[in-house]
Amino acid sequence: MDDVTGKLPEFMESKSAKDNTLLGYVKTMDPETVTQLSRPASHEVMQVIEHNVMGLLGGLPAHGFDVTVTTNRENLGRLLASAMMSGYFLRGAEQRLAFEEQFSDSIFDDQSSDSLESFND
Repeated sequence: MDDVTGKLPEFMESKSAKDNTLLGYVKTMDPETVTQLSRPASHEVMQVIEHNVMGLLGGLPAHGFDVTVTTNRENLGRLLASAMMSGYFLRGAEQRLAFEEQFSDSIFDDQSSDSLESFND
């Protein structure tokens, strides 16, 4: 699945891909950078994306079933796009949660120091 040769898959060479500035930008990146950006930021994000993809494919349990999914290139591309959009959304939500937690901690620290000052007076 990992293409270490640096050659783009043929579906990325289509006419519409040639007009895609984002794709052009990604093509200029080092393979290590692309690999790093492709990794999920946290285990929680990975679990949510996995749950989402399983919901899209149909969530039969692995034990007791021999599940095979067959699709065409277009539908697989849509599934990939959906997973990517979920990843972008979840990364934004994760950053917002971290910001809110940091902000909340900051307010709590300020209130605690104000309480200590009034107690000492």
